[in-house]
Amino acid sequence: MYVNNTTIKSWAEEDRPREKLQNIGRASLTNAELIAIVLGSGTRNKSAVELAKEILVANDDSLYKLGKMSQVDLMKFSGVGDAKAISIIAVMELGRRRASDEIPIPPKVSQAIDAYNYVKSDFQDLEHEEFRVLGLSRSNRILGNKLVSKGGRSGTVADGKLIFKELLDMKASSCILLHNHPSGRLMPSSQDLDLTKRLIQFGKLIDLPIIDHLIIADTGYYSFVENGKI
Repeated sequence: MYVNNTTIKSWAEEDRPREKLQNIGRASLTNAELIAIVLGSGTRNKSAVELAKEILVANDDSLYKLGKMSQVDLMKFSGVGDAKAISIIAVMELGRRRASDEIPIPPKVSQAIDAYNYVKSDFQDLEHEEFRVLGLSRSNRILGNKLVSKGGRSGTVADGKLIFKELLDMKASSCILLHNHPSGRLMPSSQDLDLTKRLIQFGKLIDLPIIDHLIIADTGYYSFVENGKI
């Protein structure tokens, strides 16, 4: 049985690592506090943070060494049973897998056809209108593809407040508007032109420009930029 030779009484917020993560952010937590969240609870005589610190000290404060511990090894610590040992092993394995995982690179939009190819399957075979928005990074990489409204065959109502809320949530630097015409007609209606104009004006006010608006049908697309409407 491992013995706890550590003194953790002076640790700040030692019993509140979850609140610390919520209020300050995950990077502010120590390794012991993160492990304490995985453990969930300590024992009658020590907090979850104290138990986590004990486990770390036994591994020379090395997460690498901790990752090599078996379920039997972990259960030698007083207060660590089957469930807590398995939770630690699972978290360490997730860390290993994340480290070896490839970093996904979002596709880049350089012209209207790139946006069309990215979303055309979302609009394929629809018998009603839908309105979507693509959020883009400063380098024009796609951050998100959000459905913001659905309607009937002849139209849908696009709420500007909802559109820009979605864009702000994904931390977009610019965006592309997209909606379909189930009729197959690619030319914008007067309502399409008016809506686009109003949304462009608002986007300028909050420094979140609309760089294009695509109308999509089964036969192809219409780009406001390519047709001089933006």
